[in-house]
Amino acid sequence: MPHPVDIHVGKRIKEIRTVRGLTQSNVADYLGISFQQLQKYETGANRVSASRMFELSKLLDITPAFFFEGLEGQNYDTMPPMDMETARIAAALSRIKNKKLKNRINTLISEIVRSSSSSDEATSAA
Repeated sequence: MPHPVDIHVGKRIKEIRTVRGLTQSNVADYLGISFQQLQKYETGANRVSASRMFELSKLLDITPAFFFEGLEGQNYDTMPPMDMETARIAAALSRIKNKKLKNRINTLISEIVRSSSSSDEATSAA
C-alpha cells in the first residue's frame, strides 16, 4: 500500500504538470522514463527518488519543496492542493502572456471572491 506522503507527492506532480500544460508523455520523455512509470509516480504507487524530484522541479520551474507543500505538520502557509477545475483555470491563465490582461483577470477574480465572501456573511447573519 502506498505511503500517504508518496500519494501527496504524486498528486502535486500531477497538479503542476497539468498547470504547465504538459502531458504525461512530455514529462516522461524529459525524464527518460515511460509514461506508465510517471503514472505510477502520480498515483503514489511508486516512490519518486530525490534525483527525479530535482529533475522534475527544473522542468516544471518550481522548487523541490513544492512537492511537500500541504502535508500535515507544516508550520507555514502553503498553497493547498488544487482540484482539477482549478488546475485547468491556472493552466489557461499561465498561457496568457499579456501582463496587463493577467492583472485585470486577477483583479476580477479578487472582486468576485470579495463579493462572494460578503454574500456568504450576509446570508449567515440572516
